[in-house]
Amino acid sequence: MTTAAPASDLTIAVQGMTCAACSSRVQRALERTPGVSSANVNLMTSMASVSYDPSTVSPGRLVDAIRDTGYGAELPVADASVEAMVDAQDAARDEEMRSLRRKLAVSLLAAALTMVIHMAIDRIGGEAGRWLLLGVTVPVVGWAGRHFYTRAWAAFRHRSADMNTLIAVGTGAAFGYSLVVTLADDWFRARGIEPHVYYEAVAWIVALVLLGNLLEARAKSRTSGAIRRLASLRPSTARVVRDGVEQDIPLGRLSPGDEVIVRPGETIPADGVVLDGISHVDESMLTGEPIPVRKGADDGVVGGTLNRNGALRFRVERVGADTVLSRIIRLVQEAQGSKAPIQRVADRISAVFVPVVIAIAVVTFVVWFLVGPEPAYLHALVSAVTVLIIACPCAMGLAVPTAVMVSTGRAAELGILIKGGEPLERIGHLDTVVFDKTGTLTEGRPAVQRIVSDDESAILGLAAAVERLSEHPLGEAIVEAAAARGLTPGTVEGFESRTGRGVRGRIEGRSVAAGNAALLRELHADPGRFAEAVDRLAADGLTPVYVVVDGQVAGVIGIADPVKPASRDAVTALQAMGLQTVMLTGDTASTAASVARAIGIDRVVAEVLPERKLEEVRGLQAEGRTVGMVGDGLNDAPALAQADVGIAMGTGTDVAMEAGDITLMRGDPLGVPRAIGLARRTMRVIRQNLFWAFVYNVICIPVAAGVLYPAFGLRLTPAMAAAAMAVSSVSVVTNSLRLRKHGLIRRSEA
Repeated sequence: MTTAAPASDLTIAVQGMTCAACSSRVQRALERTPGVSSANVNLMTSMASVSYDPSTVSPGRLVDAIRDTGYGAELPVADASVEAMVDAQDAARDEEMRSLRRKLAVSLLAAALTMVIHMAIDRIGGEAGRWLLLGVTVPVVGWAGRHFYTRAWAAFRHRSADMNTLIAVGTGAAFGYSLVVTLADDWFRARGIEPHVYYEAVAWIVALVLLGNLLEARAKSRTSGAIRRLASLRPSTARVVRDGVEQDIPLGRLSPGDEVIVRPGETIPADGVVLDGISHVDESMLTGEPIPVRKGADDGVVGGTLNRNGALRFRVERVGADTVLSRIIRLVQEAQGSKAPIQRVADRISAVFVPVVIAIAVVTFVVWFLVGPEPAYLHALVSAVTVLIIACPCAMGLAVPTAVMVSTGRAAELGILIKGGEPLERIGHLDTVVFDKTGTLTEGRPAVQRIVSDDESAILGLAAAVERLSEHPLGEAIVEAAAARGLTPGTVEGFESRTGRGVRGRIEGRSVAAGNAALLRELHADPGRFAEAVDRLAADGLTPVYVVVDGQVAGVIGIADPVKPASRDAVTALQAMGLQTVMLTGDTASTAASVARAIGIDRVVAEVLPERKLEEVRGLQAEGRTVGMVGDGLNDAPALAQADVGIAMGTGTDVAMEAGDITLMRGDPLGVPRAIGLARRTMRVIRQNLFWAFVYNVICIPVAAGVLYPAFGLRLTPAMAAAAMAVSSVSVVTNSLRLRKHGLIRRSEA
């Protein structure tokens, strides 16, 4: 029995795609290549993502398959970092825009000259004028617009059609007719036909289409700003210590194991572990927290974060594509290159759109030729060319990917990693959000919330002294609280740890114990006047820790996992958006109820194991609900996977990025309503884009065909059609770019 070779994934840069039909043709060519299991070609990013069997097909053959369709293709540089790939993609876009500017300049100059020659044709003579017009137009057709014709021919050879087909057929028909008239004007004149030429229209059409392409390219480059900003966080050099000597080296030469010096105000170049030095590091680009984090020996640091006030020496552990920053950039790239399910609507229409338009153009020509006014053949030619030009499906192809690209980029800037168009679309349809409690709605670590005693500082100091030698989480909370108040714990003698009960010892001759009710019974101590306070603590979801001094209860410390400050705002925002909120937790019912009251959550299910969380999510789905599960990505993994959308809370470093469809980098519950609000707004923008793209064609194609001519004498010229086509494409991209300004949730976005 043979085992199938594991599939490999490859991303290939594609040059020259201008519409949905272009990307669809490249995708079909890849999918038909033997050994390819799946292919996804994204118009906005100009990238093809391919899964293939390396034993059947090579990367070079995949590149050849793309080039055979008439488009350029380049393999990624081996072992290139994600940042290097971003730089290469930006360089390719810059070169594309420079080429478009040169071609546009030549085309506009030629178009202006054709206008001047056309106005002066009576003075210079019709025949001479036609030859001058031909000489001016040839560079436009032969160089500036050459790619339209070569790609149209490649599409024809593959028995398909795209935007280039429409441009090539339209301008080619006008240029071919004009050329025949120029070469054989006497033949036309002998038959009573005025030798009229359309070189001016050809030049203007090519110029205006190139202008639209340039505006699209500029707009598309703006959509990738999020990735560029992420990539710019890395420094260009690193200061390493080799053979005892400090030296600055390019970032690409940094290796795991290198020792790096980072001075105050410098950016940390790679991921690693601090060897010595103390400083505070601004990690807001990962966590969103504005307060710098203290770093000392054995603490981890992340590349791209900013060292503030002290020098650090650290050992490099991850460089290049393995760093946290590179992984984030890669996730954003993959999301921007993915397709939303709604894209299938546009893809299906685009697949048949161009052949239908060509058929409409043929019918238009025939109708005008048979029943149009004289000269009928000229009206027929102009109308057919106008139909071909105005119907280019650029706007339709840009409607979805531009919005997805801008939205996922903006989400990344807000600390929300969305893994593609599909989860982006699904999260907008949620009607129920299920939260894990610990680490999601709460901080995930116990903290002292209340102290009941006649002398709070004294009791906290004594408890911290005995708990300092304990490893229990509640003991750590007490020690941290004492440190926060500036208390110095005394020296403990005869320390004892009573498993499951608490700790005890002697401090300055006094017997001190801290623990639960079981320890109290063991010591035969009576809570006395603190009994009522203990009941109140329990009712509020706090765990009581008794502090016993010389056999008498001297105070009670209430400890709980504190609710995150943003949790209530997040729940309120979700409810305002019409969503039901649910909390699942393995904690006790009383603690869960206390947290629920504090944040205003709708429904609570307490004392559940991870498997039960999965069952609860399934139960909600069985009720017909679309469920989003928010958890830490570890013990909540089954429920995250079962939910319609899994939302993992990130820690800012490893971030459990593989756990859910969406990762909240900042660990902030407000990221949930922000993500849903952004998704809903994105879907509105997509629907607007598709509506106007469809309406544009529904209205403009009949007008171009001449339906208004009999009643109003109104017709469009080919140049007007080219301008309208460019405006429609740019308007779609501009509408999508509005998503870059999406910020905090407003009620109007619900």
